[in-house]
Amino acid sequence: MGFLYILKSEIDHRFYLGSTDNLERRVQEHNEGKSKYTRAFMPWKLVFSQEYSTLVNARKVEYWLKKQKSRELLERIILEGI
Repeated sequence: MGFLYILKSEIDHRFYLGSTDNLERRVQEHNEGKSKYTRAFMPWKLVFSQEYSTLVNARKVEYWLKKQKSRELLERIILEGI
């Protein structure tokens, strides 16, 4: 099982997109400063998550979305889902 997730910084409202096999643990790690990419923008709020049958599938969607480089797309996903 895998999860795609979107976090939103409560500091400057930027988004962070990731994937994991343990959603609760990963969000906690972001909010404890254990990720160098997100530590400067804590705290983070989970605004979207989608479960996939495998972590590989979740990662494929994550990489595709990151290649799009579109805040508008992420906002649409948060509102409407995938």
